[in-house]
Amino acid sequence: MMKVMMSRTPPAVGYALLAAALFGASAPLAKIVLGDASPVLIAGLLYLGSGIGLAVWIAVRRLLLRHEPLRAIARADLPWLGGAVVAGGMAGPVLLMSGLAITDAASASLLLNMESVLTALLAWFVFREHFNRRIFIGMLLIVAAGGLLAWAPAASTGAPVLHTGALLIIAACLCWALDNNLTRKISGNDAVQIAAIKGLVAGSVNVAIALWTGAAWPQAGIVLSTAAIGLAGYGVSLVMFVLALRALGTARTGAYFASAPFVGAALSLLIFGGTPSLQFWLAGALMAVGLWLHLTERHAHRHRHQPLDHTHAHVHDEHHQHTHDFDWDGQEPHTHRHHHDPLLHDHPHYPDLHHRHRH
Repeated sequence: MMKVMMSRTPPAVGYALLAAALFGASAPLAKIVLGDASPVLIAGLLYLGSGIGLAVWIAVRRLLLRHEPLRAIARADLPWLGGAVVAGGMAGPVLLMSGLAITDAASASLLLNMESVLTALLAWFVFREHFNRRIFIGMLLIVAAGGLLAWAPAASTGAPVLHTGALLIIAACLCWALDNNLTRKISGNDAVQIAAIKGLVAGSVNVAIALWTGAAWPQAGIVLSTAAIGLAGYGVSLVMFVLALRALGTARTGAYFASAPFVGAALSLLIFGGTPSLQFWLAGALMAVGLWLHLTERHAHRHRHQPLDHTHAHVHDEHHQHTHDFDWDGQEPHTHRHHHDPLLHDHPHYPDLHHRHRH
């Protein structure tokens, strides 16, 4: 019997929310281990811990699933992966650690919501992903919330000034927004392998740069703690994010990911204490409404699928009605290069791997 592929599948939503929770929690936890250490070194250790941990998992997975070969990332996807590593793996963490060093943890966590806004803007206007008025209004509210957090009265004149720390965190969000859109291009590949490569390359480069510029190596406990935070908040989080990208598209996945700062803000208040300001709560309310507009969006219309050849894990649903030129044991999901014939139909969908059409 044909399986009908639903657009808002619970697994994809769950992946995005888990990615958000893990990443959101990493900001206040990273601030604890940062201390007086070099932001570049801590950023490198976060990603290196992610890469090493995921590489170990790939090795374990190979031992457990001997029948499943390790699929190399397609050569045509390597430039996209390289750009994602530089933007999201090297520049982004360094900017974030530098901003965290001079910004309170709660505001820093909420500022991370700017990543979803910048991700969507790049997806819409550079990578031509579809959006509607509801999504646009939601993003305006999130931008307004980020503005409330970034601007504060100057001590001498009372005029609003933009904190250097906030600027650095917003710059980190821009790097990750570019990373998200580049990763969308290769999201059909093995998500664990993508995250492991990014962690190993970016982490090694940042650690080398930090040591070359004279950064002091922290104590073993700090190194292990940072690596563990990186594995969860950068590695596992990225794997979940890539899985969500396949089914939800870049901007929509970013909307779910916008819940990350609320996790970080709540955790930072629990760890560091303090009383949130009225400005903080107003920003949180605006972000909550913007997130709600995204989460409740529905999109359905009659659309045409163009012929397409690609490789990714799939089941034989309404979009995958093809034959095999090899012996198939009937197990699903399975992975191989397959062809999509033209198809015209109407159902709810997101701009996933099979719905990146014009409107």
